[in-house]
Amino acid sequence: MKQRFYLVLAALALATAPTLAQTTPAVIPDPAPPATPDPLWHKSIKTGLGLNEALLSTNWRGGGVNTVGFNASFNARANRKSGVHSFDNEADFLFAFSQTRGLGYRKGQDRLYLDTKYGRALTERWDMFLSLNLLSQFAPGYKYDTDAAGNDRAQLTSDSFAPAFITAAYGFEYHPATYFHLRLSPFAPRLTVVNQVERFTAALGDRPYGVNPGHSTRFEVLAAQVLAEFDKNISPNVNLKARYVLFANYEHLNFQEIDHRLDVSLTAKVGKYVNVALNGIALYDYDQDHGVQYSQGLTIGVAYAIKNYEDKKK
Repeated sequence: MKQRFYLVLAALALATAPTLAQTTPAVIPDPAPPATPDPLWHKSIKTGLGLNEALLSTNWRGGGVNTVGFNASFNARANRKSGVHSFDNEADFLFAFSQTRGLGYRKGQDRLYLDTKYGRALTERWDMFLSLNLLSQFAPGYKYDTDAAGNDRAQLTSDSFAPAFITAAYGFEYHPATYFHLRLSPFAPRLTVVNQVERFTAALGDRPYGVNPGHSTRFEVLAAQVLAEFDKNISPNVNLKARYVLFANYEHLNFQEIDHRLDVSLTAKVGKYVNVALNGIALYDYDQDHGVQYSQGLTIGVAYAIKNYEDKKK
């Protein structure tokens, strides 16, 4: 009897005991922080100002002259990708000059570059694209020499939009990484603009920049272009940017008359807003000169950069 009584009590206890689910509160995980939305347009701006000077007293016996130099750079990008479609835009400006006692104003470097491109993805690394870009300068440029009498003279060799190169390119783009792309354009007609071409014949000959006398433009329809661009931080505080452009006119397709241009910029950050920049341009254009032209500038100055997106590691 006692055994049956204990069994009944045990059964009643199990039946009336609360379940584990009733006594243990549910654990609710903390909500994940909301993801930062990716902006439709990836925008970035980089600016830089530099100043260099040499000031000598009137009784300085070490030699030299007073010099003040100034340079400014500006680069802005606005890119967007929507499905297989992409839109890329860039403005790249550079200007440098110096004021030297006894010589006066001298321009150093001068670049005005605008580029816009639409692309349609074919694969992960290849796009079909069409683009339009402009390459020119801001201020007049001069060739300085002496005449037969030994007097200094300055001959005008260039000016704002003289020349200006406007190129429409169609082809394929290869982009294996976010910091490098290569455009191959088998069809890239180019318009060369030289306002008042007669101003430059004294220094550059009868066909300045390939434009015939009495004309202000030259249109090269059958032409090809190759454009490669590299822009990467090679260390936490050092950025290397390079742009190479090849242009070939099918009507004069030989090695000697193929144009090449290379723009290189190496920037090192010294502090939050201070940097050292080395800029260089190498140019070969048969219509301008039969030799290689180059310019180089080294400056220290202030720099500021801002963007609305985070770089993707690739």
